[in-house]
Amino acid sequence: MRSMAHWDERRYAGRGGIRPSSIRTLLVIVLLACAAGYSAYKQWTTKYGYYRHWTRQWTAPHAAITGKPWVIDGDTVDISGQRVRLEGIDAPEAEQTCADAGSRRWRCGQAATQELKAYLGSRELRCAPDGFDRYRRVLAVCALADGSDVNAWMVRQGWAVSYGVAYQSQQAEAQVARRGIWAGKFTPPSEWRKQHRD
Repeated sequence: MRSMAHWDERRYAGRGGIRPSSIRTLLVIVLLACAAGYSAYKQWTTKYGYYRHWTRQWTAPHAAITGKPWVIDGDTVDISGQRVRLEGIDAPEAEQTCADAGSRRWRCGQAATQELKAYLGSRELRCAPDGFDRYRRVLAVCALADGSDVNAWMVRQGWAVSYGVAYQSQQAEAQVARRGIWAGKFTPPSEWRKQHRD
């Protein structure tokens, strides 16, 4: 007497259709492809990790961007209509608050913006482009006419944290001196954004 499995095999073979085992294999492949795609997407949308692998494919401006900046926030300026993101640093968001040494809340994001405005004044910046971020802002290290690195200044004064390895020594200096946001407690800007994402 023939088993049911034998008759199932004959039935599918007779119809010339796809066998159940083939359908299962196809589903596994599709699920694995979806998982790989999702993982790649998450890496691409991680702030600063920096889309650098992907942004290199975009055409970055080769010439330096020079002019009087309009300060947008503690790590972004506008020069002649071109948004420039200060590379390698991350300042508190405009709505972000921090705690001082006495645990009182204060608007550290607004303070970082005001400190950058005061430092730059009406002086010109010269920014060396190095790609784009996901918002199509130019990533750049910006300097004043005397060569002073503005990105480094923001971290050294405690108004931004180092994002990557470029400004670790400036961050350590600000932390030891308890400057700016290091005077009390704060949530790293990248973490604050995650917590307040709509």
